[in-house]
Amino acid sequence: MRLTPDNPHDDWLWLEDIHGEKALEWVKKQNELTQAEFTDARTRALAEQLREALDDDDRIPFVTKAGDWLYNFWQDADHPRGLWRRTTWDSYLAGRDDTAATEWDILLDVDALAAEENIEWVFRGARLRRSDYARALIALSPDGGDAVAHREFDLPTKRFAENGFHIPAAKGSASWVDDNTLALTTDFGEDSMTESSYPATARILKRGQSLSDAQQIGEVDRSHILAAVGVDHTPGWERMVFVDAIDFYRSRVWVRPLGVGSDYTSGWQRIDVPDDVVVDIDRDLLLLRPRTDWAGATSNGTEFHVPAGALAAAKLDDFLAGAAPRVIFEPSASTSLQGWAVTQDYLVLSLMEHVQTTLRALRLDDFSDVPAPDAPANHVIGIGAVDADDPAIGNDVWLTISGFTTPTTLARGELGSTVEPQVVRTSPARFDADNLEVTQHFATSDDGTRIPYFQVAPRDLVLDGQNPVFLDGYGGFEVSRTPGYAVISGIAWLNQTTDGTGALPAGRSGVYVLANIRGGGEYGPAWHEAARRENKQRSYQDFAAVARDLSERGVGSADTIGASGGSNGGLLVGNMLTQYPELFGAISCGVPLLDMLRYTELSAGASWAAEYGDPATDDWDFIQNFSPYHLLDTDPRDEYPPVLFWTATSDDRVGPVQARKMAAKMQAKEIPDVWFFEDTQGGHSAASDNKQIAAVRALTYRFMWRALTGEDRND
Repeated sequence: MRLTPDNPHDDWLWLEDIHGEKALEWVKKQNELTQAEFTDARTRALAEQLREALDDDDRIPFVTKAGDWLYNFWQDADHPRGLWRRTTWDSYLAGRDDTAATEWDILLDVDALAAEENIEWVFRGARLRRSDYARALIALSPDGGDAVAHREFDLPTKRFAENGFHIPAAKGSASWVDDNTLALTTDFGEDSMTESSYPATARILKRGQSLSDAQQIGEVDRSHILAAVGVDHTPGWERMVFVDAIDFYRSRVWVRPLGVGSDYTSGWQRIDVPDDVVVDIDRDLLLLRPRTDWAGATSNGTEFHVPAGALAAAKLDDFLAGAAPRVIFEPSASTSLQGWAVTQDYLVLSLMEHVQTTLRALRLDDFSDVPAPDAPANHVIGIGAVDADDPAIGNDVWLTISGFTTPTTLARGELGSTVEPQVVRTSPARFDADNLEVTQHFATSDDGTRIPYFQVAPRDLVLDGQNPVFLDGYGGFEVSRTPGYAVISGIAWLNQTTDGTGALPAGRSGVYVLANIRGGGEYGPAWHEAARRENKQRSYQDFAAVARDLSERGVGSADTIGASGGSNGGLLVGNMLTQYPELFGAISCGVPLLDMLRYTELSAGASWAAEYGDPATDDWDFIQNFSPYHLLDTDPRDEYPPVLFWTATSDDRVGPVQARKMAAKMQAKEIPDVWFFEDTQGGHSAASDNKQIAAVRALTYRFMWRALTGEDRND
C-alpha cells in the first residue's frame, strides 16, 4: 500500500509524543542497550581525552569588543555551563604566551545561576546596551534548545537588574532600542507564531509593560518562517530593520531611521529587490547578493544586471531613491562568494575556489583592490572587524587561520597597513599530526559532475582497501564545509590504530574524509540549487560517488568506509543507509530528518519546505524517493550496515522523533545492528556542555570504529 499525505499509516506515531511516558520508557531501554554495548574501557578513556581537550585552559578565548572591553564566554572542567567574562586589550595580549597572565572580570557564572535557580541554564549570548554598556540582555536556554529567555543584567553590580526586562523562554530575539525600550520577537500568545514554530510578529516593549501591551510594528503570514527585527546603533546611521523571512531562501527587508518619532509603525521603507536577494546594510553601504540572475531597472529606466552569486553595492539612500547598484564581484565556475566583512574604510570578501579560501579587500570609496591576508592551501582563513565604529582602530581585523591538522591561530592586523598582522593566540596541538597529510581529490557523480573531497590520512597510507574511513558530509541549505582544525575527529579517529584483533591488519590508522557535495555552498548558489527539492537526489549520488572513489583508489572498501552526518547530514546518511547500503560498513546518523512525509509537522520542519519540498502537495511524488523512513518499505534491501541513530530529547529544531521512529521501525523488521541513543539535554547539537559533547562523540566514534574494524569490546 502506497503511503501518501492522505494515507499516513504509521505504527510508530506514539514515539512522536516527545515527553510521553511510553515513549521515554522506550528511549530509556534503548539507551541502556546502546551504552551497555559501546561504553567500554576505550570509550570511557576516549571521552575523558576529548573532555580534557575541550576544557583545556590553553584554548583560544575568542572575544568580541564592546566599548573599552573584550567579552568572552568560557567553559571548562570547573565551569561546565560557563562564565561570561571580560578583559582589556592589554591584559588579553599579555596572555599570548601564558594564558594565565590574562586577568578576567567574571560577570556571570552560569553554573552558579543554574544551581541557585534549579534550572539547567545554557548560555546563548548577551546583547549590550549601546548607550553606556552598563546593561545587557542575556539569552538563556533552559534545556539547550532554541527557545531562550531574555533577562536584563546589570554589569556594575553583576546581578540581574531589579524589575528589569524578563522575557520568558521562547524562540525569538530581543534588541535594545534605547535604555528603556526593546524591539523583540517572541511567543506573544495565541496566533503569534508561524507554522514553522517561530515568531510571526515584531513588537516594541517599554520598560514596565507586559508582553500583551507591547506595540506591534510588523507581522508576517503564518505560512512564512518568521518575523525578525534588529536595531543598528552605529553612530550617525542609527536605524531599525524588519525582516519577513518568507522561506529559507526568500525574504523582504524594511528599514526605518531610529530617530523618527515614537510611533514605530511609521517611517519604514522597503529595500525593493527580488525576494531571493540577500540584503546587508552597514552604515550607508547597501550590499546585495542574488541567488538567481537579477535583471532590474531604476526608476528612470536604466537597466542593470547582477548575476547569481555576485555581489552588488550602492549607497543606501541612493538606492532607495532609485539608483542602480554596482556589481563589485562576479563568481566563476570555480570561484564563489562565501561572505564579507566591513571595516571603517574597507570591504573584505571571503572567496572560495575549489573549496580553497582566499580573501579579497576593496576600498569602500571606489572598490579598488588592496592587499589582503592569505592562507596556505587546504586551510581556511576567517576575518572580522575588531570595532569598525572606533575611529582609532576602525580598520583593525581579527584573522583566524586553521587546517585539518593545523591548530587555529588568532591574529590582529590592520587593513591598508604594511605591518604584518600580530599573532595574538595560538591553539596548541590536540593530537599527533606529524605523519598526517591533507590532500584534495575529485570523484565523478552519476551525471558527470566533479565532486571535490578532502582526505586526511597517514603519509604512508597503504592503498589496499583495509583502512577505516570516516566519511563526513552535509550537502544542504547552501552550507559550505571547509577545512578546520579537527580536534574531535583528530583524537577519536585519526590518532586511533587497529589492534589486529578484528578484520583489519594491526597498526592501521583512521582516515577522515570530508565530501563537498552538491546542496552545499562551496561553489555558490548554483551548487546548492543543483541539489534542492526535486534534484535533492544529486546530493546522495555525489556522496555515493565519493565512497566509490575511495574504494577504487584503495583507501577503503565497502566494509571499512563509514558514513557520518547530522541534521540535514543525518538525512544524507539515512539515504546512504537505505539507497546505498552496499557501499558502507557503518552509518552514524545524528539529530536527523528521516520521515519526510511528516517532517513539516514536526518541530521547525515547515521552515525547510523550500529545501526539500512540501509533502502535503504533489511534491511528495519526488520527496518519497529520498525519505529513508519510507524507503524501508518501498525499496527494502537484503542487508543494511550497522547504524547508530543519536539525538536529544530537547532538540526543538529537528526533534528526536524521526530518529526514534526509524530505529524502532528497523528493529521491528528484525534488521540487525540497529542502535539508538538519546541525550536528555543539548538541543539540536545533542550536547550542552563539554562533558556531554565528549561523552556523545566518544560513543558515536567508538560505534563506528568497532563496526568498521571488527574489533570487540575492550573492558
